[in-house]
Amino acid sequence: MKILNESFTFSTRGEIDFIDLSSRVEEIVRKSGVKNGLAHVFAPHATGILILTENESALLNDIKNALERLIPKRGSYQHPSNAHSHIRSALLCPDRTLPIVDGNVAFGTWQSLLFVETDVYPRKRTVIVQVIGE
Repeated sequence: MKILNESFTFSTRGEIDFIDLSSRVEEIVRKSGVKNGLAHVFAPHATGILILTENESALLNDIKNALERLIPKRGSYQHPSNAHSHIRSALLCPDRTLPIVDGNVAFGTWQSLLFVETDVYPRKRTVIVQVIGE
């Protein structure tokens, strides 16, 4: 069994910025040489999440609007400045596990892996990818 751990960094533009990580993860999987297994992707941040969805601007705006309706920025929170960012991240996953089949990440038809910045400021973010398989 092979195991490859790799991380990469990127910058976000601030609150509810979507960064498509699909091609970076696919590149790491190809580099690993794993033909069948799993790619586990983890964002080690208190205010960042990973989603699997279609990377289409109208849909991303819908997601942004839904997050604002469900967990509004201007709520009566006790934590200063970015409590809503932490709550959004607490309710949505910071990690995803993707199958590798015949050397490729098995994304669904329109599916992309997106990092969602929930914090109020631009940030430099890191994602850890662990590829396991044979």
